[in-house]
Amino acid sequence: MKSTTFTFKEDAWQGLTDTAANMPDAELILVFADRMLLEKNELNKYLQSSFPKANIISCSTAGEVYYQKLQQSSAVCVAIHFDQTPFSIQSGNIKDFQNSYLLGKQVASQLTQEGLRYIMIISDGNIINGDDLLQGIKEVVPPTVLISGGMAGDGDRFQQTLLGHNNQIAEGNLVLLGLYGDHIQVGTGIHGGWEMFGPERTVTRSAGNLLFEIDEVNALDLYKKYLGKYADELPSSALLFPIALMINNDQSYLVRTILSVDDQNKSMTFAGNIPQGSTIRFMKSNFDRLVSAAAEAGMEAHSNLQEQTPDLTLIVSCVGRKIVLSHRIDEELEAATDRLPAQSPVVGFYSYGEFAPLKENPESYLHNQTMVVTSFSER
Repeated sequence: MKSTTFTFKEDAWQGLTDTAANMPDAELILVFADRMLLEKNELNKYLQSSFPKANIISCSTAGEVYYQKLQQSSAVCVAIHFDQTPFSIQSGNIKDFQNSYLLGKQVASQLTQEGLRYIMIISDGNIINGDDLLQGIKEVVPPTVLISGGMAGDGDRFQQTLLGHNNQIAEGNLVLLGLYGDHIQVGTGIHGGWEMFGPERTVTRSAGNLLFEIDEVNALDLYKKYLGKYADELPSSALLFPIALMINNDQSYLVRTILSVDDQNKSMTFAGNIPQGSTIRFMKSNFDRLVSAAAEAGMEAHSNLQEQTPDLTLIVSCVGRKIVLSHRIDEELEAATDRLPAQSPVVGFYSYGEFAPLKENPESYLHNQTMVVTSFSER
């Protein structure tokens, strides 16, 4: 496996000409870019002319990751050639399906299952339900297949996200990249770094990603009580206080971001489903722990790669972490890549949702406000 990175920023390509000359056999280009650049479609046209043999997967972001730095209003790209690993790309659009579950199930069923080792999910981050999407994918994919990826972003605009395969870039798309065979090795790492506080509580009334009652008490009133002075700053302050959704007999948890609150209906809307009957705990931020968690995610991915040198590392981190960490955001990226060789390619994006398995559980989940590191090596 050979991979080379290049970027587009300040209206100019950096490294594209050399990459195209050195990798005329590139089979795959991953593009993580600001939505405004993808809307113009000029990037895609230029990449297609520079890499005529390549499949191009493009994704809008809430910030682009290039090695240890965050870029914005740019495009970060990586050209990839596999020596011994077949791959398949399948896609669909939520507008052609009744729901996100059916979209995920149909697109995943189009991937050949024999020899499938890994799936990268690149999904719309605005109008697709990530939880339901993943359930549809897992319905048809063997449990031995590793799954990671993310939901496209739109900076801090939260208006629409764009992504697609080759020329089919649009809102509502889903793209699945499947890698096959025993030569590809993939390691994932995931950590949040949020601190839980208060007792465990039970969700007594919810519907999808809407939460109404906790322990038979109005959820919004209870949440505001715990926020104290920060309650007056809702919904923006909710990024500092996500909720832990306990799973696997309460031995593990998923971070769930609060997107909005409705004072009239006394409800809270989350970036993932909150099943009725589930156990939750409140959480709060700690800047140093968020950065330390990024380091743990990087180390975990490297360890799960059996300490091989990665041919490529993909970082998907949440826009919520970017907003909370603010000027310290590069510390997160430096921590996540600290153990990688200096020249090992690193790309990625800040997302509206992350997909990855938990450390203690090979099954993949939708995560919020979490750092996900995926490293690839071909042997």
